[in-house]
Amino acid sequence: METACQFRTEGLAGEEMRMLQRVQQGFHCSEILLFAGLEAQGKTNPDLIRAVSALAGGVGFGGEICGALTGGACLIGLYDGRGNETESADQRLNIMVTELVDWFSGKYGIQYGGIKCREITEDDPRSQPQRCPRIVAGVLKKVKSLLRENDFEWGRASSPCEPILKTGESQESASANRLQSACPCAAETR
Repeated sequence: METACQFRTEGLAGEEMRMLQRVQQGFHCSEILLFAGLEAQGKTNPDLIRAVSALAGGVGFGGEICGALTGGACLIGLYDGRGNETESADQRLNIMVTELVDWFSGKYGIQYGGIKCREITEDDPRSQPQRCPRIVAGVLKKVKSLLRENDFEWGRASSPCEPILKTGESQESASANRLQSACPCAAETR
C-alpha cells in the first residue's frame, strides 16, 4: 500500500521499525498496538486484529476516543484479561487501564486539548503522520511499564493469576506475598 507521507527510519529499533511497517501497510493505532503485543508473545490472531480495527480513527472513524488509548487498554487486557470461564478476573487489569487513561489524559490530553481522535488530529488527517506514530510509541512504552510494575513480563503470555517469579522465589511464596489482594484466585494457589 502506498502512503502519502515519508517516514524517517534511521535509528529505529526492530519493534519500532515493525510498527512503522504496519503504518505503511495501512493499519491504524489500535491494530498496531495489538500486533506488537501478539508478536512479542510469538502469536498471531487475525480475529483479534479485526476486532480492534473498529477502534480506529476514534471508534469507527467517528473521531471519538483515540485508538491508541483504546488499543493500549486492549493490549493490557491481552496480558491480564479473562479469556474463558475458567479464568478469574484480576483487579490489576482495571488498575492498569485507569493508570493508562490518567497518564494519556495528562500527557496527550493536555498537549492536544483532549483525548479524542478529532482533538488530537485537529480534524485534519494530514496531522496524523506527525502525531499518531509518536502517540502509539508512547502508549506502547507506557503499557510495557505498567505491565512490568504489575509483575507481567512483556512477551510472556500468562494467565491473569500467574505471577512472574523473582529469582529464587517459589510459586507458593509469590502467590502468598504479591497477589493476595490483587488477584481473587491467589489464595487458591497456596
